[in-house]
Amino acid sequence: MIRFECDYATGAHPKVLDKLVETNLEECPGYGVDEHCQRAAALLKELCQAPEANVHFLVGGTQTNTTVIAAALRPHQGAVCAHTGHINVHETGAIEATGHKVLTIPGKDGKITAQQIADLCQAHYDDPSVEHTVQPGMVYLSHPTELGTLYTRAELEEIRKVADRYRLTVFVDGARLVYGLAAGDVTLDNLARLTDVFYLGGTKAGTLFGEAVVITNEALNSDFRYAIKQHGGMLAKGRLLGVQFEALLEDGLYEEIGKKAVAQAMRLRDAFLSKGCPMLFPSPTNQLFPVLPDRVLQSLEDKYSCCFWEKTDEDHTAVRFCTTWSTQDEDIDALIHDLNAL
Repeated sequence: MIRFECDYATGAHPKVLDKLVETNLEECPGYGVDEHCQRAAALLKELCQAPEANVHFLVGGTQTNTTVIAAALRPHQGAVCAHTGHINVHETGAIEATGHKVLTIPGKDGKITAQQIADLCQAHYDDPSVEHTVQPGMVYLSHPTELGTLYTRAELEEIRKVADRYRLTVFVDGARLVYGLAAGDVTLDNLARLTDVFYLGGTKAGTLFGEAVVITNEALNSDFRYAIKQHGGMLAKGRLLGVQFEALLEDGLYEEIGKKAVAQAMRLRDAFLSKGCPMLFPSPTNQLFPVLPDRVLQSLEDKYSCCFWEKTDEDHTAVRFCTTWSTQDEDIDALIHDLNAL
């Protein structure tokens, strides 16, 4: 079976694994205060052009989202996001379990606009019973979104202006940021400037596990390590996170991983389009959502795995194909060959 259903089906990139083996017998302090975490943090701050930022390493995406949101919001506040946002549809109510409501906005291709955010906030403050409703306290964005789409730098600039007007924390979920950086015009230094907090995903970008949180708002950093511990995001053998991100961030590996996966995805996208199979969403990243005739899907499913997305009509189904750092040329070649043979 050739697997395209997700971007974390394989283990670690060989360079990451080599670094783990190389440092395996080192004795280090625990909980992320070791030299490897410090060096990885320094590398990340340099890439972000944000020397004053604070960097923290957590074990996974759900822990990261719950920790950041719980740390940033007061008890009566909620997080604004697209109705398709990860924290709304794929976190099993984790955000609500911390006591914070997810305030959804109808998104277009996974994205929300600055004007929508402003309208939601203004409607809240214009409500005569304002103190009886959840106060918007954060804008949560995914880059890329759940649908593989990207925010532009100009869109983030506008969202930042609205966030400042309504005193909102801007948080970017970067679980797949490596692919967003490879496919759009938003850079790490843009994120450091336009957000209060964002993270680089490692789990979907060549590490065995782990996410790197970058906090540029010093007020949010206060007592953040307490929040990491409380929300299950702190690893006793924290150096394992630092070692992996050292390998990922040095010598351009992170950039290389993103470009390779996106290039493979674009090969697939062109093949689907040339076969007359449209895309459900205009994704320029490693997630593709082709709409396939059911007969085509059935002929491919014994050899290739993908993720069901939705039925578009009686005879067609939208599915998700993901590429990653480990996607092999021969696997793409085989799928394109079999697709063209149908």
